[in-house]
Amino acid sequence: MDETGYMALLPEGIREALRLSPDNAPLLLHAADLLLKAKEWAGAEAFFRRALALDNRLDGARLGLATAFFSQGKAGAALVLIEDMVGRPGATPEMLLLHARLAFHSGEKRLAATQYQRACSAKPALRDTSLERGLVEFLPAEASPTGHPDAAPPAESEPILFSPSAESEAEEEQARPPVPPERPRLKFDEVGGMETVKQEIRLKIILPLQQPELFKAYGKKVGGGILLYGPPGCGKTHLARATAGEVNAGFLSVGLNDVLDMWVGQSEKNLHGLFEQARANKPCVLFFDEVDALGANRTDLLKSSGRQIINQFLAELDGVQSSNEGVLILAATNAPWHLDPAFRRPGRFDRILFVPPPDEAARAAILKVLLRGKPTDSLDVAPVARKTDGFSGADLKAIVDLAVEAKLSDALQSGRVEPLTEKDLLSAAKRHKPSVRDWFETARNYALYANQSGLYDEIRTYLKLDR
Repeated sequence: MDETGYMALLPEGIREALRLSPDNAPLLLHAADLLLKAKEWAGAEAFFRRALALDNRLDGARLGLATAFFSQGKAGAALVLIEDMVGRPGATPEMLLLHARLAFHSGEKRLAATQYQRACSAKPALRDTSLERGLVEFLPAEASPTGHPDAAPPAESEPILFSPSAESEAEEEQARPPVPPERPRLKFDEVGGMETVKQEIRLKIILPLQQPELFKAYGKKVGGGILLYGPPGCGKTHLARATAGEVNAGFLSVGLNDVLDMWVGQSEKNLHGLFEQARANKPCVLFFDEVDALGANRTDLLKSSGRQIINQFLAELDGVQSSNEGVLILAATNAPWHLDPAFRRPGRFDRILFVPPPDEAARAAILKVLLRGKPTDSLDVAPVARKTDGFSGADLKAIVDLAVEAKLSDALQSGRVEPLTEKDLLSAAKRHKPSVRDWFETARNYALYANQSGLYDEIRTYLKLDR
């Protein structure tokens, strides 16, 4: 049913008012609420969207749209909206209740119970006996929620595992000496596309190292942080390694397993040790992949240990105990919406750069790199680049791999090595679907409904949402 069909379900007075004032946001919101109460979920979604397009400050429209999404089984889209709303001061009990239902739907029962208790404490009329039955093991025996809606969620109880003795720590350090930083040979000209991102990195990181006196004259220190975000497989890690290669700097790549430890306090020590290693080998690029896993929003964390790691991370970025001069900090994430806002403060990750899928020229450059050393016989990559709009660098690698596998299968039958052709690559491209579509669906919702700070303006531009 289209919007005209849903209009017919509204009272005559509302229909007439909308005909006279079709761009009246409060009126559209009222119409959407009526459709929501009538359980016309798709119609409610359409009218809530129209109201938000006219005025994106309408929290009632956001909550209604999230409810309409959830009622249609679009839990991911609903979660994008509701997480943004409950993360801000003044979250209403209705927002908290919907967050509880979404958390329960995704299997996060402890978070669901916390939010449910906060909602019912503020507004007992919101009690939901069916939800209580699903959360019975996490609710008080009397099922009477306590607490204040503006209070922070209670910390999850967790076993305390004390750090090993100093002797065993010393033995472990001797057994596992620090790995010296890598010295990448990769340069920017070997990274296809991303010219805008490269230029930002040159200005922030490379030029201060190459012309320190000039930057010193303006009071600019050598160092700082850049956060790269975007869909997976678009070259963020590759670009970080090339940054180190451009300035002949050391490169330390940090993953979760390098930081997280089962012993209380040890994770913070591991993080401090990595920063100290970078400071001892400057200039050094310290690269955090999937940084959102280490720097998740503290309002989403129930465990106190998670908060302590974030606090340690922020202190290291600020150089509280040691200077970060000459330490170039890069981080990458596929989910910037999960990163604690404190990381975006000036002096920390003060440059946040969107790394989109490669454009046509970049796709051609990437294909040429991927085809090096393979039998191609003057293969023209331009037609393949044109036909692979929206493909990430990882997708292009998958296409080349599929084409090579098909050609190898033929060679095993014939005993002859045949060169790869454009036809082989185009055929492989038809069999491979772009992997970034789901990411952009989530990102689109954040860009539309959770972009008060303007963080996702580049996504809006890329998706042409402002036209």
